Amino acid sequence: MPSPTAVVCAYSSVGTAALEGLLEAGVEVKALYTYAQGVDEQWFTPPAVVAKAHGIPVHLAPSLNTDEVFGAIRAHQPDFLFSFYFREMIQARFLELPRLGAYNLHGSLLPKYRGRAPINWVLVNGETETGVTLHAMTPKPDDGHILAQARLSIDWDETALSLTLKAADAGRGLVREAVPGLVDGSLPRIDQKTLGPSTYFGGRKPADSRLDFTMSVGAAFNQIRAVADPWPNAFVETAEGTLKVAWALPTELPCPQGCFRTSREGVLLGFADGALRILTLRTDGARLERPTEQATALRLLGLPER
Repeated sequence: MPSPTAVVCAYSSVGTAALEGLLEAGVEVKALYTYAQGVDEQWFTPPAVVAKAHGIPVHLAPSLNTDEVFGAIRAHQPDFLFSFYFREMIQARFLELPRLGAYNLHGSLLPKYRGRAPINWVLVNGETETGVTLHAMTPKPDDGHILAQARLSIDWDETALSLTLKAADAGRGLVREAVPGLVDGSLPRIDQKTLGPSTYFGGRKPADSRLDFTMSVGAAFNQIRAVADPWPNAFVETAEGTLKVAWALPTELPCPQGCFRTSREGVLLGFADGALRILTLRTDGARLERPTEQATALRLLGLPER
C-alpha cells in the first residue's frame, strides 16, 4: 500500500513537532507552507528546517488563500491537508481538496479555549489542565469533530515556554498515533457540541499583559508566567514609565499594595492581597537581577518604597 500523502501548513515549535509526528508515521509530505522565522522566535527550530532535511519543498506563505496556492495544492492531489499552529484561517475550498480530509492541531482541550493563544490564556486564567486536540477543519475557527486529544497537567510555576514544549511533545505523539486511524477511517469522530459549552479567546494584545496593583498576587503571577521569556513579558506602567517584569514568585513576606520594599530575599512588589518577589526586571533592553538595580528601577518609576 502506498504511503498516504499530505500538504502541511505549519509554524511554531508545536508545528515542527507535529510535522515530525507525521513523518514518523510514514506520511509522505508533498509540500510545507510556513512563515519566515522572526528575530524574536529563535528559541525553536522552525518546521522549514525539518522539511528541508527531508527534501520537502518549503513555501513561505505571506498569504495562503490565493488562487496560485490553491492550484498548487490541488495539483498535489493530497490525501490530507494539515494545519499545525498555522496563523491563517484556511478557506473552505482548500478543505475540500484532500481525499481523506483536512485536520487542525489546536493547543487546548476543545471545545474550551477556541481561538488564538490558548496556551497563554490558560495560564492567565490559572487553569490546572489543558491539552492538544486534533480535529476536522471547517471554515469556522477550531470547529469540527474531534479525532484525538491529549491531556496536559499545568504545574503551579508553568510558563508559556514550558507549556508550549509540553504541547509540542504531546502533539508529535498525538499526530503520529492518529495517522493509521485517519487513513482507515477508524478514529471515532466526536461532535464538540456533545462535550459541553465552548469558550473562545481572541489574540492577545500588548495591553493584556499589563500588571495592575489591584490584582491579587495569584492573578499577577499568572499574568507574568503567561508571557515570561521568550514572550514580551508582563509590565508595570506608571506616569514615569514602563518596566517589564520578566519573572517573579509569590512570597509570604509583606509589602503594601502599589509599593515596593527590599528584603533579605530581594525586592518585593505589593499587590491587593500580598507580594511578589522580583527575580528579573527588564528596562531599556537590560536584564536587572540584582536587588539594588531593581530597587533603583522601581524608584525611577515613581513607586513608593515602604
